[in-house]
Amino acid sequence: MLQTRFAIAAAALVALALPAFAQFAPPPARPAAPRAIAPKATAPSPRAASCHNGASFDRFLADVKQQAIAAGVSQRTIAEASPYLVYDQGIVNRDRGQRVFGQLFTEFAGRMAAPYRMQNGQQHIRRHAAAFARAEKEYGVPPAVIAAFWGLESDFGANMGNLPTLKSLVSLAYDCRRSEMFVNETIAALKIIDRGDLTPEEMIGSWAGELGQTQFLPTHYVNYAVDYDGDGRRDLLRSEDDVIGSTANYIANGLKWRRGEPWLEEIKVPQNLPWDQTDLSVQLPRTKWAQLGVTYPDGRPLPNDNLPASVLLPMGRNGPAFMAYANFAAYTEWNNSLIYSTTAGYLASRIAGAAPMRKPAGPVAQLPFNELKELQQMLVRAGFNVGKVDGVLGQQSRTAVKAMQIKYGLPADSWPTAELLARMRGGTAQVQPQATVR
Repeated sequence: MLQTRFAIAAAALVALALPAFAQFAPPPARPAAPRAIAPKATAPSPRAASCHNGASFDRFLADVKQQAIAAGVSQRTIAEASPYLVYDQGIVNRDRGQRVFGQLFTEFAGRMAAPYRMQNGQQHIRRHAAAFARAEKEYGVPPAVIAAFWGLESDFGANMGNLPTLKSLVSLAYDCRRSEMFVNETIAALKIIDRGDLTPEEMIGSWAGELGQTQFLPTHYVNYAVDYDGDGRRDLLRSEDDVIGSTANYIANGLKWRRGEPWLEEIKVPQNLPWDQTDLSVQLPRTKWAQLGVTYPDGRPLPNDNLPASVLLPMGRNGPAFMAYANFAAYTEWNNSLIYSTTAGYLASRIAGAAPMRKPAGPVAQLPFNELKELQQMLVRAGFNVGKVDGVLGQQSRTAVKAMQIKYGLPADSWPTAELLARMRGGTAQVQPQATVR
């Protein structure tokens, strides 16, 4: 989902209140699915076989086919899929060279949750009112939540990828970085073919093997896709009804959505908030946050109840602030990038009728790439696991930053600053001017 998600997925906003139309224009004709051309095999990289006891790609593939047959895939499907089960080093290179989300939240959200995407989401909810209403009744997932993922993942089917899925999956399965995962995904893709949902040539998607208008990995497709239009197939490439029902099923049952509960709301925080409490791992009742001075952006008080919530500061105490509820975990499961998951939750709130996010009162300083990477290296030397030292602020880096802020008596909002970097350098050394974003 949005290229290599491999994870994934929320705000106490009122349920979507778009008008229900008894009469509306019929949806456009279902587009024809793109079709894959059986690719020619390319020479596998010698380094890829190290985790397969030196087996060649052909030997490895024969073993995968046997595993698929043992899992119930028919010989007929294996034969139909075989022309597409070829190795492509280019796919592996793309996987190794992928960049995680490194932009500021305001930049990413400004582009991905733009007004046109909000309006498009609302239009799709009106156009497919019956399917959305059915999905909310059966699964408890609000239309705005489904529409936000639909818009972010493929712009409502406009950008689903253009690469043969089977080739992508089997290439990544032969590579050693996540071999077991992609062997399972390859077998799941074969099961999709076996039960008649898609043909091998119809399987076109992202280079990471995700399929359909909300970019399901094949295992998710097998487990959560539903036939919502009643044509006997689960077609997430061309059937909007199937997309809506399947996405709702995955969010509800795969990501454990809590019916009737909020996901993400924008809030206003006071400057004397105990910043060490601002973390997704810390949940306090809303009444407690209200006592600490947290309000809605317009100054209205929070509800005086015990609903647990976390304060989320994607850009530290000087940037946007949100109240994240239990359902926000569905967003971080859908995609474990905090920038993506917060943007998805924010877009859903906008589609549901929330006001635009407030702009920060002033510029929010951001450490340059090289200094953030230096900070990560120092955190590693201090004994923290920050994941990959890549100059990108992931959740592990944020956790380590908070711990060091507490150590040095700085506001512990998980946002790396020049002052923290200087302290960790062992003095008050001058640092390069910081980039700012308004």
